[in-house]
Amino acid sequence: MNRKKRILVAPLDWGIGHATRCIPIINALQAHEFEVVIAADGRPLHLLKNEFPNLEFIRFSGYHIKYSSYLPMGLSMLLQTPKILINIRKEHKLLAQIIDDYNIDGVISDNRFGLYNNKVPTVFITHQLQIQTTYFTETIRKLNYKYINRYDSCWIMDDEIKNLAGALSKPNTLPDNAVFIGTLSRFEKVEKEKKYDFLGIVSGPEPQRSILAKGLIKALKNREEKSLIALGKPEVNKIEKLGNLTIQSHLNSKALNEAILQSDLIICRPGYSTVMDLARLEKNAIFIPTPGQTEQEYLADFYLKNDFFYSQKQSEFNLELALKESEKYIGFKKIKDVKTNWEQLFSIF
Repeated sequence: MNRKKRILVAPLDWGIGHATRCIPIINALQAHEFEVVIAADGRPLHLLKNEFPNLEFIRFSGYHIKYSSYLPMGLSMLLQTPKILINIRKEHKLLAQIIDDYNIDGVISDNRFGLYNNKVPTVFITHQLQIQTTYFTETIRKLNYKYINRYDSCWIMDDEIKNLAGALSKPNTLPDNAVFIGTLSRFEKVEKEKKYDFLGIVSGPEPQRSILAKGLIKALKNREEKSLIALGKPEVNKIEKLGNLTIQSHLNSKALNEAILQSDLIICRPGYSTVMDLARLEKNAIFIPTPGQTEQEYLADFYLKNDFFYSQKQSEFNLELALKESEKYIGFKKIKDVKTNWEQLFSIF
């Protein structure tokens, strides 16, 4: 009797968005009779353990990218480039050992650049082929493609026609191994009665995560409307109430799916995983991009210019103004999902 093929799924530890968008992939793998082994660290590890308590996990050190509270993000990332390249080399060597020790038959890497291998098929998942930078754009794109082309396939989380990620996923030149797989979300759209006027979703790295959380709490705690803030901390289990505001440390996929559907308006970062969730659930939102995170700043501007979502800078956050202006924007309405052809994608393994 043939054993099930074992697929390693490894999300980047840069926020939890890379982990959340792996959830529908893991579900699809299981539905197609693959065994899944998850390699992660930090909050992505906690989140995926909560979602899949019966799966096999490997604690796999991440890149540990840090944000400066005073340096521009571009300069901060440039200074950390040697550390990132060292980690890429380390994870590439470690993967060879993991493949042998855990009998791995294939690898799906969400934006981890070192998880290519000649022994088994490997897949790189991304939505960001044209990395948004102020300087050295072409040099960075070439370096990005250098690593991506070492994989057997590059799955682009976007639809080639509807193109939710704008120029991020559709640069003039694609990698040789690129395949558009459609947008993915862990959520499902069902009818729910309204429970909250506002839902704040906190995400991203420190110190900006805490700054956003404090700003949302200050703006919502004394309002008459009913609000919920999800802090996105799966390692904590805490609920606090301040008037009509509920603050919860973490909501699992089912609970967050329900909370979004029960809320009139979402206030959140324009991270791409969140964007895909909003498209699936056809919800409106106010975006507050992480300061200096060029990808989020690009997406916020892209959706503002295309009349989808209103956005504000974090330093200029004004809820009353945001509520007034957001009425002019339509959000995602009836953006039909393109069905992902899992049979074809998984044939690589």
